[in-house]
Amino acid sequence: MSNAVTLTEAAAKRVGRIAEMRSRPPMLRLSVEGGGCSGFQYRFDLAEQIESDDAVSETDGVKLVIDPVSLDLVAGSTVDFVESLGGAAFRVENPNAAAGCGCGSSFGI
Repeated sequence: MSNAVTLTEAAAKRVGRIAEMRSRPPMLRLSVEGGGCSGFQYRFDLAEQIESDDAVSETDGVKLVIDPVSLDLVAGSTVDFVESLGGAAFRVENPNAAAGCGCGSSFGI
């Protein structure tokens, strides 16, 4: 399994739009924090800068930035942007997650 984390075209387009509205560079930071209903939760923010130990991937000119601790928990994942009747949100398809919650924002290992 690859350690790379990829950003779908839909997610890249959404990040680009948000970054443009906020006059920020098109960089999404994905991090993992303790908490959530399943033990860990995903956190998304526009990144201000890339740290020297961050993992970076790029889709359509948009960078996905992940710190090394979070990368261990999301290696091989895909970040997507999904719109449905329930709302619109970034979703992580994480092959490392043994459990998840209904909202898709937290997971367990």
